[in-house]
Formats: sequence, structure tokens, C-alpha cells
Amino acid sequence: MGIEQTLVLIKPDGLKKSLTGNILTRLSETRLEIAGARIVHVNRELAEEHYALLKDQPFFEELIKYIMGEFHERRKVMALVYHGEAAIQKVRTICGATNPEEADPRSIRGAYGRITTSGIYENAIHASANPEEAEREVRLWFSPEELVYHIYAVKEAEAKREKKLFWA
Repeated sequence: MGIEQTLVLIKPDGLKKSLTGNILTRLSETRLEIAGARIVHVNRELAEEHYALLKDQPFFEELIKYIMGEFHERRKVMALVYHGEAAIQKVRTICGATNPEEADPRSIRGAYGRITTSGIYENAIHASANPEEAEREVRLWFSPEELVYHIYAVKEAEAKREKKLFWA
């Protein structure tokens, strides 16, 4: 397996229920390093790109609304990149099965997830499934400058003038 990176998202339901500390504590059991962390306002474009592989599923629209925070009044997620030996499998094991009812009760999803009466999985956390997905997701959610390692190939280029916000 070797050194890997994986994207972890603490989803809007996890933030609304103040589970961030509990989830980070559980993830610390992996002994992996955090290579990047940020709070992200999830717009529709980002949500659709993140779930692009599921665009043909009947539940796609609910997934988009869920990750955008429309069901929880929290229009943000905490995005993290974990880095280290066998990172993907270690994180996925602690997260548990996607369906909270099938997840080990000691896992994050087993402990904190639920299925709503309308059938939506509120499973509090996302973790990349494989190395290819991890690279696609990390590149989607983070720029190279936001990570403490250049974990994927980078190039240096002059950026066109772009508008930035500064403290007033």
C-alpha cells in the first residue's frame, strides 16, 4: 500500500451536531498526519463535481442538497487531507459502512449516522474509496498551497491578475 493521501469531509450534519471533535479524535486513532484542513462553503458546482461518478443515480439530487447543507442549515463542510501509510483503508475502517444501519456501531457512521424518514443517509463523514478517487478529490477540494506536502505533481506558473480579499 505505501504512503497514501485520502480526502475526509465532515459533512453538514456532523457540523450541526457538533461532532467535529469526536470525529477528529476517532480519526487520530489512525496515527496519520493531517496534510491540509479547511472549512468550505459547498456550492452546487463543487457538489456536482465531487459526486460526478453518481450523477446517473436516482438519489443524486438529494446527495447534492445534503453536501451543500440544505437539509441542516449548515452550508459548509470541514475538508481534511490525511497522509500516511495505508491512509485510505485506515480511514475507511474507522468511518464504517456508508449505510449507517450496516456500519459497525463502534465506527463513526455507526455511532453518529442515521437514515432519515425520507431515506437520506446522514452518515456525518466522507472518505475517499481508492487512490484514484483520493487524488481526484484532493485536487478538487484543495490547491497545492493549502497542503503541507506536494503530494501530487505540481507546476509553477505566473497567475493572471486575480482578485483577492484582504483584511480591511
